[in-house]
Amino acid sequence: MSASELAPGSKLRHPKFGTGMILSIEDGYYKIYFYQSEEIKTLARDYEGFEVEEAKVLDFPMLTMRDVERAIREALAATSERAPIVPLGGKWIGGQVVFEPNDQNLAVKEIPMEAFFHKIVMVREKLRVLEQNINNHPKLDDEDRVHLQQYITRCYGSLTTFNVLFAYKEDQFKGSGGKA
Repeated sequence: MSASELAPGSKLRHPKFGTGMILSIEDGYYKIYFYQSEEIKTLARDYEGFEVEEAKVLDFPMLTMRDVERAIREALAATSERAPIVPLGGKWIGGQVVFEPNDQNLAVKEIPMEAFFHKIVMVREKLRVLEQNINNHPKLDDEDRVHLQQYITRCYGSLTTFNVLFAYKEDQFKGSGGKA
């Protein structure tokens, strides 16, 4: 076995740094921990001055950092609570939602329209997830599912007031009447 085909855990001897153990493999390089200097060095895999003392062979596919990053990104995307991009109607962009109390001693509360709209979209997405969980729940019978679905439909109906904020009709809330 050549020194360029070793797996992590393999031990080798370098003429200058002494005995070391391969910690990881990256593209054309090894990261090697050298015992004598207690240092980790990055050295080319095709270096011919290595003397292999104990060869380890991969018994599984080698993961690169890129593979790990991609897996993390995919897992985050799959479990994320980020709402899909739903555009705010153009006439509302840059606007404010103003809550003005009847009591003049209390402060007015202003929220950027984009933040308010985002919260409404998040409520919708959470209702959709709840709907999926109800539909797929193993312990609910059909009658329970229908009963809970009716509550969710009424929630959607209560939120139709906010349909004026959506840029596109297909993104709007629909109650039991089915119309936006």
